[in-house]
Amino acid sequence: MNEQSLQHLLALHYVYPLTFNVYKKLIQSIESIDNLSTISPTKLANILQTSLKKSETILQNYLKMLQVDLLSAYEAESIKTVPYNDKYYPKSLFELVDPPTVLYAKGDVTLLTKERKIAIVGSRNATNYSSMALDFIIPPLVEQNFVIVSGLAKGADSLAHTSTIHYGGKTIGVLGNGFFHVYPRENRSLTEEMVKNHLLITEYPPYVGPKKWQFPMRNRIISGISEAIVVTEAALSSGTLITTDHALEHGKDIFVVPGPIHSELSKGTNQLLKEGAIPIWNGYQIVEERKLFLGKY
Repeated sequence: MNEQSLQHLLALHYVYPLTFNVYKKLIQSIESIDNLSTISPTKLANILQTSLKKSETILQNYLKMLQVDLLSAYEAESIKTVPYNDKYYPKSLFELVDPPTVLYAKGDVTLLTKERKIAIVGSRNATNYSSMALDFIIPPLVEQNFVIVSGLAKGADSLAHTSTIHYGGKTIGVLGNGFFHVYPRENRSLTEEMVKNHLLITEYPPYVGPKKWQFPMRNRIISGISEAIVVTEAALSSGTLITTDHALEHGKDIFVVPGPIHSELSKGTNQLLKEGAIPIWNGYQIVEERKLFLGKY
């Protein structure tokens, strides 16, 4: 993709953050993103299966954004763009039902190319039990150069990132919002540290604020770029189980920390164990499982 086409893609994605499947459908109809400015609102409405009024608004805003040098604007904010055909775009994301068309990144984008990536997720209300578990799980993974992936949310996600940093590892945070927003706010210092020495990615343009429905969407990317999932604590209704569902759909291992039977935050994890997840209590078990049974490493 040449720079002009990339600018056109970024302009469209800014006003209408479409997923890759929708983008493919659009390109199949208009042949090139460079042709978007010449099609009628009616044709665009038919392609996107949206109202004529909405397609008119998309085209109007798209034409306005074409006048903005988005690449330079993003560069000024230290935001790297990783479109679907970029060398840094994780090819494993194409296995998702709806891959992102563009990823926006801050930090060390080369971490996306690392083969060994493990997601660690759990409850936003994680207790000290998760923290203690991570002290046993993360050091062996760091020792084996695994990159730890999580969602930079409160609770288990934040613990996974901070523990990885503490033990000298590398970590990737997948956001459910754009970079002009820090969410949750209490993670501002963690966010700054990850931008400086690790990596943050999101499929949302910088202006997009956090909305509840975006976080389940974010979970598919956490699973998509990781080769396996570790769950520390989770209630039966936890959003963590959305991440494990995505992972199971793609045949990935689910490693689970067994929890105390009296804890509400063990009901989800213990249910996963009942359904066949792999129980673990230290990171060496993950390394050995990948090595012995899957022929890796």
